[in-house]
Amino acid sequence: MDILEASDDAVRALADYPFESRYAAVPREPGTSETLRVHYIDEGPRDGRPVVFLHGNPGWNYIWREQVKAAAAAGFRAIAVDHVGMGLSDRPTELDDYTVARHVEWLRAALFDVLDLRELVFVLQDWGGILGCRLVALEPDRIAGVCCSNTGFPERDPSIPLPDEIDASGPFAAFQAMAAATPVWEPWNLLPMVTVTPPTEDVIAGYRAPYAGSAARGSQAYPALLPTRPDNPMLPDNFEAWKVLERFDRPFVTIFSAQDQIAPHGWKPLVERIPGAKNQPHQILEGGGHFLQEDIPEAYTSAVVGWLQSTFS
Repeated sequence: MDILEASDDAVRALADYPFESRYAAVPREPGTSETLRVHYIDEGPRDGRPVVFLHGNPGWNYIWREQVKAAAAAGFRAIAVDHVGMGLSDRPTELDDYTVARHVEWLRAALFDVLDLRELVFVLQDWGGILGCRLVALEPDRIAGVCCSNTGFPERDPSIPLPDEIDASGPFAAFQAMAAATPVWEPWNLLPMVTVTPPTEDVIAGYRAPYAGSAARGSQAYPALLPTRPDNPMLPDNFEAWKVLERFDRPFVTIFSAQDQIAPHGWKPLVERIPGAKNQPHQILEGGGHFLQEDIPEAYTSAVVGWLQSTFS
């Protein structure tokens, strides 16, 4: 696996991203000595309860800038990670270097082995919801609570035989094909697909900044991981994870947006099947698309930090 290192030179110029870059070195593959760097920011008091923000695609931890500031100001230790291949994390060069299982393991190693976080709260959105819920299933005793936004957790029972003919289908199949065929992937150009309010030039510059002069391979790889085929290996792995999630009884809240273009009903199985979701103040906020952090930053930040304070302070 060949790796490119990202430069934070362009990021330093972002006025709304005043954070110090930190890195966790994790094995490229389990049990190997070669490592890659997972970038994260770590704000607020070190003795505060850790709150870990996991982003989706297209994006990097820049998307959490307002929530990180607010959570840190409220006394929490606010940590936002860049997935491998995105933001300022190291970038494997080939699209097939990226799998859901590898993303889960890279995050697990960074958060649990290197940072050794315990009694943490996850705040998850988009792919961050899938990866974060997998981490909950791996080590539920480390997790004090979960907030999920605009995400889902699809599964397939592996005991049910696959069909004889398997083709990509569903609403994301065309997007998947487009991503595979695009020679130069520019994830910031996808922002209008996941917002309802056109992003400003400054916001677009924020999403573009980590990729100055280098390919956004990690972002381009994510569409291929979407479960458009029943033989997607993520689905039976999620099926096994659901067995743990269906016993998870710590606070689990969903804060979605009414105009979400990607996963508008993803909250339903989470609320219905996870014991910790019972009696939680679930919300569907008006005015936001899939990237509700950009469309309704004040309302979303208030909802997330308000839940953190009322539940964990």
